[in-house]
Amino acid sequence: MNTDRKILALAKKTLDIEAEAIAGLKEQLTKDFTAVVRLIIQSKGRVVVSGIGKSAIIANKMVATFNSTGTPSVFMHAADAIHGDLGMIQRNDVVILISNSGNTPEIKVLAPLIKNGGNILVAMVGNETSALATHADYRLLTAISKEACPNNLAPTSSTTAQLAMGDALAVCLLEERGFTSADFARYHPGGALGKRLYLKVDDLWASNPKPIVQMSTPITEVILEISSKRLGCAAVIDKGKLAGMITDGDLRRMMQQSKNNNFTNLTAKDIMNKKPKSVDKDTMAVEALQIMKEYNITQLAVTDKSKFVGFIHLHDLLKEGII
Repeated sequence: MNTDRKILALAKKTLDIEAEAIAGLKEQLTKDFTAVVRLIIQSKGRVVVSGIGKSAIIANKMVATFNSTGTPSVFMHAADAIHGDLGMIQRNDVVILISNSGNTPEIKVLAPLIKNGGNILVAMVGNETSALATHADYRLLTAISKEACPNNLAPTSSTTAQLAMGDALAVCLLEERGFTSADFARYHPGGALGKRLYLKVDDLWASNPKPIVQMSTPITEVILEISSKRLGCAAVIDKGKLAGMITDGDLRRMMQQSKNNNFTNLTAKDIMNKKPKSVDKDTMAVEALQIMKEYNITQLAVTDKSKFVGFIHLHDLLKEGII
């Protein structure tokens, strides 16, 4: 068994070889790439992505990325295509076939069938003299100098290059479409990523306690209100509007400063923070998180056109997976 040093050295060598494969793609970009981007943008059909073996896995990933960034796409396994699945290709679809060699039996059979069907064929291929490259209308070249596999056999650098080229295509397509974060949220409503893009403060604060005191509320009652609601703070209200805030920290500082004095005659107005941090209920939840981080606080008052309505707490954001 190899030593730790040799294992790490092999891992680094693998990453170096694959990084070199990706870097080499820049020199292989041609006008065909820009033509494919424009072709897909203008197409009234979908993008059908196909491959076999490891290339089929890359094709699946490309389809997932395309669909999540505004380019309708479907996966078709090359072996299944020549046994019936070819029927899934519609008249206006653009077909991308992925193959490193471009000469596997299934690909050699499939490529002319796609052309005979009248569809545009795009080859993502490592061998530009292959059968696939010859039949294709456009070529996205992904040639590599060697696989990262020590035997130069297992698809490693070649699939990495395919993956990177697919991402480059997807990014250019979303940019051309003017795909925004709002669009991304529409396609990703589940999970933390989607929530960061669509969840608002108004979706989170309503079930929280609402400790409230008036400007003239005695400190003893303020303490009881904060303690009973267990939120660590209370909003100070004046005619329905947020006038200030009192936190546990404000109470501790008051007690330290009043060691030799009687503070029971003080009111909320005397110790409140007159410029409390707050957010409008329509603020994005992720923006509320940024404010909490910036000021190192755990809750914010929530307002509706300056009228106090409640509190949002750091725990609400943690619960939703925003953090």
